[in-house]
Amino acid sequence: MAAAPVWSVDPRTGNPREQVAVEATAEEVDRVVRAAHAVRGALADRTVRAAFLRTAADLLAEAQEHVIEAADAETALGPARLTGELARTAAQLRAFAEVVDEGAFLDIHIDHEDGSRTPPWPDLRRYKIPLGVVAVYSASNFPLAFSVPGGDTASALAAGCPVVVKAHPDHPATSEICASILRRAAVRNGLPEDVVSLVHGFDAGVELVKHPLITAAGFTGSIRGGRALFDAAAARPTPIPFHGELGSLNPVVVTAAAAAERGEQIGAGLGGSMTMGAGQFCTKPGFVLAPSGEAGDRLLKSLTETVSDTGSGVMLDHRMRDAFVAGVAERAALPDVEAPVTPGAGGEHTVSAGFLTVPAQRLAEEGPHDALLEECFGPVTVVARYDSEDEITAVLSRLPGNLTATLQIATEETDAGAARLLTELTPLAGRVLVNGWPTGVAVAPAQHHGGPYPATTSTSTSVGATAIERWLRPVSYQSTPDALLPPELREDNPLGLPRRVDGRRA
Repeated sequence: MAAAPVWSVDPRTGNPREQVAVEATAEEVDRVVRAAHAVRGALADRTVRAAFLRTAADLLAEAQEHVIEAADAETALGPARLTGELARTAAQLRAFAEVVDEGAFLDIHIDHEDGSRTPPWPDLRRYKIPLGVVAVYSASNFPLAFSVPGGDTASALAAGCPVVVKAHPDHPATSEICASILRRAAVRNGLPEDVVSLVHGFDAGVELVKHPLITAAGFTGSIRGGRALFDAAAARPTPIPFHGELGSLNPVVVTAAAAAERGEQIGAGLGGSMTMGAGQFCTKPGFVLAPSGEAGDRLLKSLTETVSDTGSGVMLDHRMRDAFVAGVAERAALPDVEAPVTPGAGGEHTVSAGFLTVPAQRLAEEGPHDALLEECFGPVTVVARYDSEDEITAVLSRLPGNLTATLQIATEETDAGAARLLTELTPLAGRVLVNGWPTGVAVAPAQHHGGPYPATTSTSTSVGATAIERWLRPVSYQSTPDALLPPELREDNPLGLPRRVDGRRA
C-alpha cells in the first residue's frame, strides 16, 4: 500500500495547497529513531550544543520571510502574530544556549568522605545526564514556539538529547522548513543532522511513543490525544516520562471591589484576552467568576462592546471550527445560560467571538452545567455571576487543574479576603496572576507553564530555563577515583561549573 500523502491546507478556504510529504510507516519511524539514537553521543560537548542552538536561532531569523509566509498560509494566524512568535522562538533557542553555557542545570553536588558521621559518608558526586532520544509532538496553535523549533525541542537538545518531532497536520510545510533549518544548524557545528528528525502521520506518532529507544516525550494538544499517548507511554514494557500539556480553562475571579473600581477596564481586558488569536491560546481565560449587581453589569457591558467589535476569525482547521460551533451551541442551550454576544459560525470558514453567562449557583453542584467547566477551544468565555464569596469557593472547588488562574482585585484590596482567594486559586494552576491576563507566557527563568491534571501530565514546565530538567536524570558516583570521574565531577572543577560542595555553593 502506498504511503498516505501529507497535504498543506489553507484554513481560510479548506482547500489543499500542496503535498509536502508522506506519512511515515512503522519501519520508517524505527529507522529515524535508531538513527537519532546512534548519534546521541555527538551532543555530549556543551560548547558545541550551545553553538548549535545559537546557529539554529540565527538561521531561523534569516529565513523569517519564508517561514512566516508558509506558517500564515497554513494557520491563518497572520504575519504580525507569527513575526512575534518567530522572534520568541529564536530568543528561546538562544536562552537555552545560555543555560547550557552556565551549567547550573547539571545540578552538581559533591559530598566528601566523612567518617565522623553516623553512619559514615563515602565520597559521593552527583550530576544529571541526558535521558536519550526524545519524542516531541507539535502543537497546532503555535507552529513555531511549540512545534518543530519550539521549547520542547530546544530544551531537549540543550539537555543533550536527540529529538524526533512528530509534525502537526495543520502546518506540515512549516514543519518541514523548520526541521531543515535545525538540521542545517547541526551540520554547521559539526553535528550529524540526525540529532533532529521529523515524521508525519497519526500512526507515526503512536509508533514513536512506543519505540523502545524513545526515552521521554513532550506533547502539546488535546486531552483526548494527549491522554492516549500518555497511557501508551505508561503501558510500555519500560514506561517513559510523558510531559503533556492537554487542556486548561484558566479561571478568573473578579472581586466585587475590583468590579466597582474598574469594571469597564476589566471587561475590555477580558475581551481582548479571550479573543486573541481567535481564542486559540492555551492560556485563554475561558471561565470567569464576576459579581452580580450593578458593578458586574458594567463589566459585562464593556465585555459586550469589546467582543462585538471583534471581527470573525479563521481557526486553525475546519475540524476545530466545527467542534467550536457545536461546543458553544451545546453550552448555550443549557437552562439559565444566556449569550449577550452569541458565539458560533461567522461564515463558511470562520467563527464569531462571543460569551455566555450563567448564575454561579448552577455550577456549585454536579449536573449538566458541568460542560461550562470544560475548555471550549476558540473565542468564547463563560461568565458565572456570583452573589456571595461562598459561591466563589463552591465553584472553585469543582474546577479541574489549569495552566493559569487569575485574581482581579481593587487597588487597595490586599486584605485577608484577597489573600484567601489567592490561596484558593493556587492549588488550581501552575501560574497565578493578580490584575493581569494570562495570554502571554514570558520565556523567563522563573516561569512555570504547567499545572495540575488535565493541564499537564507532570509537574514540570514547558517554558523557561527549568524546562530542561524534563530530559535529564541524576546519577551519583561513589568512592570513584578522580581520574575516572566525568570532568564535571572532578575535584579541581576543570570546567569551572557551579556546584555545591559539602552542602555549600562553590
